[in-house]
Amino acid sequence: MAGTSHPAPGDRDGEMTPDPATEAFLTHRNLLFTVAYEMLGSAADAEDVLQETWLRWAGVDFDAVRDQRAYLVRITTRQALGRLRTLGRRRESYVGPWLPEPLLTAPDVAEDVELADSVSMAMLLVLETLGPTERAVFVLREVFDLDYDEIADAVGKSPAAVRQIAHRARAHVAARRPREVVSPAETRDAFEAFQRAVATGDLQRLLDILAPDVVLLTDGGGIRQAALAPVVGIGNVAPVMSRISPTASLEPAQVNGYPALIVRMDGEIDTVVALRIDGGLVTGLYAVRNPEKLSHMKQETALHR
Repeated sequence: MAGTSHPAPGDRDGEMTPDPATEAFLTHRNLLFTVAYEMLGSAADAEDVLQETWLRWAGVDFDAVRDQRAYLVRITTRQALGRLRTLGRRRESYVGPWLPEPLLTAPDVAEDVELADSVSMAMLLVLETLGPTERAVFVLREVFDLDYDEIADAVGKSPAAVRQIAHRARAHVAARRPREVVSPAETRDAFEAFQRAVATGDLQRLLDILAPDVVLLTDGGGIRQAALAPVVGIGNVAPVMSRISPTASLEPAQVNGYPALIVRMDGEIDTVVALRIDGGLVTGLYAVRNPEKLSHMKQETALHR
């Protein structure tokens, strides 16, 4: 797979053949990372979950496992659920808007439309409005197409209860997700128009490409300067975006499966701006400035369903 996967426990860089348990873990590692990331919105926490998954996987009776993928997904889900409940309390005290940790993604993620949609900033923020169990059920069912019995094992509920939870979560997400499917060409054209407008500081160009009800969320985490509340409406957002420093360099990139701008100051990443596009206009801007969330922008992260 294209991209650079995260270092895995038990990986010896080809020096020795891994044992069957390690080989199974490595085979499914990108899938497990994707499950954990979609549940948590944090690459750092997803990596911690994978470490915990590995420790538990290394202790199982490997010969008794009938379906390695399902077993590993179940361990990962349970670990992510526990961490998600802890993160909910931590985010209540977060300074300003909380945004998911952006990932530099390979072109194959954008080509898988369903995967790209599921890891987009817009969708991850919708998933934040679900409870932990609802989020796990939605991700496992709608994104990874697990059957209800498998999900029931992972979340500790009956299959009948999981069906009800899935129905509620699906309706909740449908009411809040992007309004329409945007073609790749339309997305590209809108993104390029937005990039030109920001690069030139042209307020009129920005007014032409931003939706009237556009929303800008900026995440500085209390470390970098950022708006402490959403900036709403074209009249408020356009002037902010037109004032990006003329000394900044703007680099287009694929972030969470969609076009985004990497803003660099003196060669260092200052801000990652992800876009949501509906009807040829930019309806959402997600600007991550918290330096603790930018470490996964230095190399591609391999995601897999």
